[in-house]
Amino acid sequence: MSESTAYNFPFTVLDPDHQETGAPAFANGLVWAVHAVPGQELRTLGSAEVEALLAPERPVESDGWYWLHFDTVHSSARGYVAHLPDLPEDVCAMLAETEYGIALEAFGDLIWGALPAFDDALSEEDRDICAWRFAMRPDLLITTRRNPIPVLGAAYRSLKPDQIPKTPAGIIDRALREFTGTVRRQLGHLDDELDRAEDVLLLIEHRSDLGHLGSIVGKVRRRATELRRVVTPIDRVLKDEDLDLPDWAEDELRDRAERQVHPALDDLIALQDRARSLQDELGSNQAEETNRRLYIVSVGTTLMLPATFVTGFFGMNTGGMFLAQGSLGTVEAGIVCFVFMTVTFLFMKVARLL
Repeated sequence: MSESTAYNFPFTVLDPDHQETGAPAFANGLVWAVHAVPGQELRTLGSAEVEALLAPERPVESDGWYWLHFDTVHSSARGYVAHLPDLPEDVCAMLAETEYGIALEAFGDLIWGALPAFDDALSEEDRDICAWRFAMRPDLLITTRRNPIPVLGAAYRSLKPDQIPKTPAGIIDRALREFTGTVRRQLGHLDDELDRAEDVLLLIEHRSDLGHLGSIVGKVRRRATELRRVVTPIDRVLKDEDLDLPDWAEDELRDRAERQVHPALDDLIALQDRARSLQDELGSNQAEETNRRLYIVSVGTTLMLPATFVTGFFGMNTGGMFLAQGSLGTVEAGIVCFVFMTVTFLFMKVARLL
């Protein structure tokens, strides 16, 4: 089940009248608001608690942390998120953005950024890449998304009493782990496609299906390039020496995430190199097949040159034409054509042109 069916979960309703319409329990774009304490069940927050949580001087409980998740598909929700009182203006503006982008910033105990994810298409090969955004402190996580993103729903459902992380950074780690897991599954599928193309390329005899193989390799290269353009910026921001993460998030966001992302990037580079090599070999075979066909056409054209000359000569409408008077003139002219073609063939053999 993807996040697009999130209304089956317990949600916070900021506007009690909204629920009476029979619509899913969304208000101001809020999808869920929960309090997570390790070892305990999730507790859904009420509207008063959410408003107090977002107040400039909010009360802080000693145990656990809070997670507010917003859907910013509607302009009203984006306007609400863009003016959250508990966050700096630039962070609120980032949370309300809808354009794709990858970033990770930190200042003091506050961490914010945008990370990639796949949408909820039925087939992994057809999933488009989109972005979700977050801002967090040790006791508060705020996430936003414009498209249904299964990784956030999976992270939400994983919050069992014995699996709740100590800080919200664990949610970011789980989302990245789920994303890189999906990338690796797609890489495995693309690798299988290259295996099949390589087997056909090694076993094919008449080279008549090289165009189909080219489309397979091209599809693999296109998808691998799309994935690399997403994974590379994540790896880059995690390795940024200027990024000073607070101690409470250093392990999940720097060490664990980098261990997940960097191997996936290495696998992507290896897959691209293999696809490039296979495409080069395929191009070489296609050129070889083209040259072979041109060679056959050239040999046939050369062998027919004497016959063309003879037929052109005997086709002239002039008097006193040689062999024009006998009853076997056509047969004799054909024999002359054959003799000249044989002589041409032998000459090409001796000259090693065949």
